[in-house]
Amino acid sequence: MRIGRERAMRFVFFTAALTSVLAVALICVFLFASGVPAMAEIGFLDFLLGTDWSPADAEPSFGILPMILGSLYITAGAVLLGVPIGILTAVFMARMCPKPLYRFLKPAVNLMAGIPSVIYGFFGMMVLVPLIYDTFGKTFRLPGGDSMLAASALLAIMILPTVISIAETNLRSVPQELYEGAVALGASHERAVFKVVLPAARSGVMAAVVLGIGRAIGETMAVKMVAGNQTVLRAPYEFLRGARTMTTNIVIEMGYVEQGSLHNGALIATGVVLFVFILLINSLFSVLNSGKERRGRKKPAAEGAVV
Repeated sequence: MRIGRERAMRFVFFTAALTSVLAVALICVFLFASGVPAMAEIGFLDFLLGTDWSPADAEPSFGILPMILGSLYITAGAVLLGVPIGILTAVFMARMCPKPLYRFLKPAVNLMAGIPSVIYGFFGMMVLVPLIYDTFGKTFRLPGGDSMLAASALLAIMILPTVISIAETNLRSVPQELYEGAVALGASHERAVFKVVLPAARSGVMAAVVLGIGRAIGETMAVKMVAGNQTVLRAPYEFLRGARTMTTNIVIEMGYVEQGSLHNGALIATGVVLFVFILLINSLFSVLNSGKERRGRKKPAAEGAVV
């Protein structure tokens, strides 16, 4: 009876894992089967490096370089603004926060994770966009506050729950003996936390950062409401001007595009590029993490050889 129950549960777990793998495989097949032929018809270089997106012209153009750069600029701004705040908040909550304050702070962080994207978008429209226009509008002669800066600031707020929760969990998983050993050797509480505990949780903190980047680069609705959505090739210093990301380009035009048209294929191909970006980010994290683990294993072995 017990053996039969174990086999049944093993089958259930295997089926659940297989379902997840098949779902990802089906998404990959759909994206590449629908998007790659469109990219080939447009021309891979013309599609990836083209600066003109004009699908409604007599001679349509499908260049997504402005959207690629817009996604990179806005995501980079969100990471620069949000990741340091998220990691420092996680350190505070894991190692320095008083228990009475933690009882209020932890639910607040969890609540941020449950707020819909459109609510963040309304907040950005009503608070961040007017604030940016009032602060920089007259000086830089801005037509409005919709800009890459507004989108980056909003995404920085949106990725905080992901970065904080995962980083805090990994900081708490560090063995207490490491912290106590550092304190016993004369380190202050802050020095022990930042020089011993935080480096020990490095892989988990990096995972939090990678997931935050994935959340930022894949966000659509909130960015659409505050970024300006201009298909113009921007430079990094034009952070006060509007831009369009790959995700917003898809959601803006997918509603009226003709099914089976080259325009529809180009939008799906944009999703392929976005999917590849996410794969590259996760692969880079895996390579960096495995390299650090190998160096960590070699270092004790070398020290033992010297002794």
